Amino acid sequence: MKSRADKLGRMVSLVKLQLRLSEWQLAHLRQQERSLQDEQEWLVGALNEGKPPAGSSSESIARRLNRTSVGARAVQEQASRQLDQVRLETRRVKQLEEVAKAALAEKLRDAEKRSLEEITGTSLTVRAWTPRPASRNKT
Repeated sequence: MKSRADKLGRMVSLVKLQLRLSEWQLAHLRQQERSLQDEQEWLVGALNEGKPPAGSSSESIARRLNRTSVGARAVQEQASRQLDQVRLETRRVKQLEEVAKAALAEKLRDAEKRSLEEITGTSLTVRAWTPRPASRNKT
């Protein structure tokens, strides 16, 4: 039968994996956010220059800038929610690690206690086998 400490250790490992996945998702969202911001800057620059790129009109650039802005806001909101999720999972990992440490310490104390009991039990058995000096009876 697996001990509580072992089970908690596995739970900590799983929650840490979930945290790493959440952190990766957040990094991916941040990368998307930067990419959209770069595109916005380029589009604003193209509009400000007054000479749109070949095959584009000011209206098409403005529509594209609008879509990019809407997408950027959506990604920012999603990244904000993901950041909250990362913070929540970080707290959960810390809490589970504390519980796991306590359970491991308890497991070690129990093992030490059993070891001492075995040593003590063995020494009592050895004493029972050794001859005792004759007691002096006053009669």
